[in-house]
Amino acid sequence: MIDHITFGVSDFERSTSFYDRALRPLGIKRLFDDNSGPGKATGYGDVRPRFWIAEHDPTHGKLHIALTAGSRDEVDIFHAEALAAGGADNGKPGYRPHYHPGYYGAFVRDPDGHNIEAVFHDPSKT
Repeated sequence: MIDHITFGVSDFERSTSFYDRALRPLGIKRLFDDNSGPGKATGYGDVRPRFWIAEHDPTHGKLHIALTAGSRDEVDIFHAEALAAGGADNGKPGYRPHYHPGYYGAFVRDPDGHNIEAVFHDPSKT
């Protein structure tokens, strides 16, 4: 439903390093680097960029973004890679039936403190 999202980060190099590694297990990679504006921007996606971070105008307040995973293993690997890339744990991988049956997710804080989630909707549990 969302075409794309962009938010500003406080340290562009640190954030691109984090997202390059943390998003890889979800099949999301850096597809586009834009240096034409007031600052650098980088777009991530699978076929086209849908998730962007920008060097200028850091976002104030904390965002929550949930990214679709294709399996529980992808959620687990996302969480491990995000922590290894410098993120902070904000909810270990696991089922969260209080959201709905089959909701399997993990949460990390990125270098700016944003809550980044990977979620798999497990059809075997619904």
